[in-house]
Amino acid sequence: MINNHLKVERAKRNLTQAQLAQLIGVSRQTINAIEKRKLVPSTMVALRLSLCFETCVNNIFELEEGKIKTKC
Repeated sequence: MINNHLKVERAKRNLTQAQLAQLIGVSRQTINAIEKRKLVPSTMVALRLSLCFETCVNNIFELEEGKIKTKC
């Protein structure tokens, strides 16, 4: 599962779900579903969000601890 800070980042910029959705080219329902963790965003949506917020994707989305084994 992926944790996200989308709602926090959106609130910092005083954006509604509808405004953010329009900025990145998705529906308000998509933003709502991502915020509620019902939808994992596509790579394109995650990248658009990072560009919109001027931050890296990892500052918005993160893997839950213990969900993957790290052996790189």
